[in-house]
Amino acid sequence: MNNLTVLERAAIGAAAGGIAGAFTYACLHPLDTIKTRLQTRGAAEAYKGSIDAAVKILQSKGLAGFYSGISAVIVGSMVSSAIYFGTCEFGKSFLSKVAKFPPLLVPPVAGAMGNIVSSAILVPKEVITQRMQAGAKGRSWNVLMRTLERDGLKGLYVGYSAALLRNLPSGVINFSTFEYLRVAWLRVSGQDSLEPWQSVSSGALAGAIAAALTTPMDVVKTRLMTQSRERAAAFTYEGVTRTLERIWIEEGWAGVTRGMGPRLLHSACFSAIGFFAFETARFEILKRHVANKQAEMLEVEVDEKK
Repeated sequence: MNNLTVLERAAIGAAAGGIAGAFTYACLHPLDTIKTRLQTRGAAEAYKGSIDAAVKILQSKGLAGFYSGISAVIVGSMVSSAIYFGTCEFGKSFLSKVAKFPPLLVPPVAGAMGNIVSSAILVPKEVITQRMQAGAKGRSWNVLMRTLERDGLKGLYVGYSAALLRNLPSGVINFSTFEYLRVAWLRVSGQDSLEPWQSVSSGALAGAIAAALTTPMDVVKTRLMTQSRERAAAFTYEGVTRTLERIWIEEGWAGVTRGMGPRLLHSACFSAIGFFAFETARFEILKRHVANKQAEMLEVEVDEKK
């Protein structure tokens, strides 16, 4: 990787990220559906906990209920993950070449860059997905069109500030923790890439830490995103600060940490699978890229000798 240009590293990261994102989101979508149901308004009365929510989803909609909005997830996650990892790899490569830039700050700054850029794609996807998970009827395309008709383009970015406030620290903590652990593993082992169990364990730890610290913002984001389905509703949340304050006053600590169980499990599994898939895909893509470059160099040498 050190011999590649900044753009080559970014392209490899984007390709690997797209593959990893689609695979990971598809695997863990049922957990995300349960978490969303638990975080919507009135969930405290509707569900006794994660298991109860899962049972009621199964009873009302069957297995298909756990996969509401999956088409939006696959498309959106491929694009957002490709942008995220591509930007992170670009940031890592670029910042490592900047003179006197502290190496310790490279992972968090690169992670922040990736989150800021990818959130522009990720938030509309989450709006559509979470509204379907909360009970909106029709396919992803139908929900998208209804949202645009009722609220315009800004309707796709409801909760954007809350999502960014959640994604930015979460992404920085997650990406940085994994990068620090990855560097530590590679220094100890002396290898060029992580073993599968190292990727999985490091990703799980990074994801759990990030989720635990950012669940309150995730609750706020969910409330803001899911309320817009009913435009004429008497009750509305307004803004990140007021929403957080209102949840705290009405529901207390339980409200701002609602859904933390499935979120911790989801985030740990997501990061474990995601970073494992990313590292595996990146290594395979890198091998093919290097092999192709070597073949091209050999062809040039042969042509020059002729």
